[in-house]
Amino acid sequence: MTTNQADDELERLFDRTLRELPLRRAPPAFESRVLGELERRAALPWWRRDFAHWPLLARMAFLVICGGLVALAVLGGTGAVAGVRSLHWSGALSLSSAHQALALAASLGNLAEWLWHIVPPIWLYEGIAVGAVLYAVLFGLGAAVYRTLYLQPLNGR
Repeated sequence: MTTNQADDELERLFDRTLRELPLRRAPPAFESRVLGELERRAALPWWRRDFAHWPLLARMAFLVICGGLVALAVLGGTGAVAGVRSLHWSGALSLSSAHQALALAASLGNLAEWLWHIVPPIWLYEGIAVGAVLYAVLFGLGAAVYRTLYLQPLNGR
């Protein structure tokens, strides 16, 4: 008999033994809590349930509204940038605090554009890689601190 055949026979024996065991009833307190929670969830209105349980028309309307809001944000952002640049170039703004803030934003935009053209792409890739490594280290340290401070060892129980 090979190892695979012995494993298959042992698996069949366990399966047969476990299927022959009688089913156990849940404790009454646990059963009543589970049934109560199921009834509570069934009584929720559709908008308080998971998105998958919403009516099809409501899901479609939600997606259309979200898409419209995203498009509005993108168009509004590009329009605001174009408006700031046109106001800056025309000299229509006075030297108020709003003008200074817009001039600062335009200067930062010009700096970002200049850096985009002057910095070699390999530096960008290396910066992204370093950022990813630092994020992973931060995540690992956070997990280690959580495990050390908040999780209790199971040895004494």
